[in-house]
Amino acid sequence: MPRVKYTSKDVALVARMMRAEAVAEGKQGMLYVGNVIVNRSKADCLDFEGLRTIRDVIFQVQGGNYSFEAVQKGNLFYNRARSTEKRLARKTLNFWRDHPAKYALWYFNPEGECPPTWYGQLFTGPYKNHCYYEPQPGTCDSVYN
Repeated sequence: MPRVKYTSKDVALVARMMRAEAVAEGKQGMLYVGNVIVNRSKADCLDFEGLRTIRDVIFQVQGGNYSFEAVQKGNLFYNRARSTEKRLARKTLNFWRDHPAKYALWYFNPEGECPPTWYGQLFTGPYKNHCYYEPQPGTCDSVYN
């Protein structure tokens, strides 16, 4: 049973976002971005209440901007998904989770070192250029399912 319900269009959306956000970090980095996308669709808490589909997650707007920078900047996100990226996307949608993004809901690429918290959320680890963060204990139990 997959971690989240999805369609072939969702696979393509996740694949495009994984590439746009982390192609420079290789397959592993793209898988971590996929983890965050799936985690957000499972999390009914914090900034992600009411997001139930992959499309909701990808096109979420917060503070007047899309949550994922790649949606607003265009770059690689608006190119067609390739078969390699689709395979990675299916992997995260179906079962794949790993540290530091296993339960992460946020990531970003800082100018320097990863801060120990980010907007009050816990640092779980870095991968190449990105820092990953999961919710404080007891604030978002649905992300751990």
